[in-house]
Amino acid sequence: MMRLGVISDTHGYLDPKIPALFEGVDHILHAGDIGSPTILSDLERIAPITAVLGNNDFDLALGELEIVTLDGRKILLHHIVDLRDPAALIRERIDREKPDVVIFGHTHKPFSEQRGRTFYLNPGYAGGPRFNLSRSVAILHCDATGLRPEFKALQ
Repeated sequence: MMRLGVISDTHGYLDPKIPALFEGVDHILHAGDIGSPTILSDLERIAPITAVLGNNDFDLALGELEIVTLDGRKILLHHIVDLRDPAALIRERIDREKPDVVIFGHTHKPFSEQRGRTFYLNPGYAGGPRFNLSRSVAILHCDATGLRPEFKALQ
């Protein structure tokens, strides 16, 4: 069994609850809009991390898309994935790579849904309190029976 910490849209703010929420995770996936390299170094103290650029990240040496295999599952990580009308490049990459999981952010809203063979997960918005937005991260439990997201509120 593997537990993955999934986070997005920190926008330069790492909530002090996150280290405890992510305690014991095997890997952390950050789906962009990180905001500051210190966020990544702080998360690396918890577990190994894979991260991508968001549309508000400019000074980070990261790619816009990452593919990582964890616990035998191929995971595609990208900041913006519009499920109603995905951009051609991301749609083509998903079709070509056939990931088991697509992790994304950007909308600031938690989302999880199985579509065909691919599981889509947005952990929600983890940045500082603003606009009366609900704030959350997710733990993705991976085992022989499948994938189970567990959303964790940051209120």
